[in-house]
Amino acid sequence: MITLRDNSWKRQGTSLLWDAAELAAIAKPNEVRSLREFAAMRGHWPEVLPSYNGEALAIAGVDGVLDALDSEDAEAWLEQDLKSLIVDFQEAYEMQAGLLFWMPDGARRIKMPSSGQTYMWRGTGGAAGLPLSRCIFGGAESDIGRIIVSNEKSPDIDGPAWKGLHLLRLS
Repeated sequence: MITLRDNSWKRQGTSLLWDAAELAAIAKPNEVRSLREFAAMRGHWPEVLPSYNGEALAIAGVDGVLDALDSEDAEAWLEQDLKSLIVDFQEAYEMQAGLLFWMPDGARRIKMPSSGQTYMWRGTGGAAGLPLSRCIFGGAESDIGRIIVSNEKSPDIDGPAWKGLHLLRLS
C-alpha cells in the first residue's frame, strides 16, 4: 500500500480529502468551489487557481451527489461525468496542479475491504457499497496512495492519521 507523508499531493494529482485541518491549510472557505462551479469551469479554466498559492482547486459536493443517486446512476456519474472533468483539469494544468475533493465524512464512509484494493463508499442512500476508487480511478487502484498526516514515526494507516486518498495521474 502506498502512503504519502509529504505535501506533494496538495499541488499535483487528484485527492479525496476528509480532514478539516488539512483542507484549511490548503484552501480558505471562500476558495472552495462547488461541484457545479467546477463543472462550469470546463473549457474556461482559470490561469491561477484559488488555493495553495495558485496550485490547487478544492471542490465540495461529491458526497452529496453520491447520496442522492441510486447505486447504478452514481457509478455512471463517477465513471463518465466526474472522471471526464478530472481528466480535463489534469490536461489543462499539465499535471502541475492539485485537485482536491472535500468529503467530510470520508473517514467514516470510505473503506477498503481486506479482500481487495477497491475503496468502497458507504452511502446513506441507494449508493451504499459503491466501488468509489474503481469508478473514479478505474484501472489505477494499485497506484492510489493514502494521505497520512502524523508526527508519529509509525502511525496506524487505518487510523486517525489517514486523511485521504491520492492519485497522481488519472488516464
